[in-house]
Amino acid sequence: MIKIGIPSKGRLRKNILSIFSKNKLMLTSERGERDLFGYIKGFKNVNINYLHAREIIERLGDGSLDFGFSGYDLLKESELNIQKKITVKKKYNFGYAKLVVAIPDEWIDVQTIADLEEIAFEFKDNKKTRLRVATKYPNLTRDFLFSKGVTQFKLVKSLGATEVYPFTGSSEIISDITSTGETLKANNLRVLKDGEILKSQACLLISKRVKNSDSLRKVINKLSK
Repeated sequence: MIKIGIPSKGRLRKNILSIFSKNKLMLTSERGERDLFGYIKGFKNVNINYLHAREIIERLGDGSLDFGFSGYDLLKESELNIQKKITVKKKYNFGYAKLVVAIPDEWIDVQTIADLEEIAFEFKDNKKTRLRVATKYPNLTRDFLFSKGVTQFKLVKSLGATEVYPFTGSSEIISDITSTGETLKANNLRVLKDGEILKSQACLLISKRVKNSDSLRKVINKLSK
């Protein structure tokens, strides 16, 4: 049985469903649009699992999915032992976004990561606390800041709209995924000039534990055109 992971919601779902439609692969579910399971008409040995895009990465890593669709950002945010078990088969021309470091507009003297490093030390020396960075991407954010010489910070796990954290006293700055930057601007935030952490887009991902079969190759070939 071939198991395929498709995002159950979010920015990638619509375009991914269109890929199936364009390649004449008809997705169907017994209980309608909210069903978390489905299949491809004419492919009796294929199961569709509708999951959170982050969970698709996890399931590909443990081999409970054969292949699936998610964002490159979520793959690179996952633990290295998971990344090593997944192959990027294709990058699609949609789902483009960037993971960036953003700060409040009122921080007029902070333009670059080097400026941010100075601020971080000021927080440590004067306020006896560390600069707080709210994010849903702790691994990528930590690695990026360390690589730029910023060490005096504390990561705050974001559970919702990360953009509001600096204005509710929950953090000083954020790192977040953005497509156009409009949401950041609307919330009085701006990206540091050298604050781009990662470029992302939608990907077709395959578990390295997958067992090749004619049916699997047929479906993957259609979806990777």
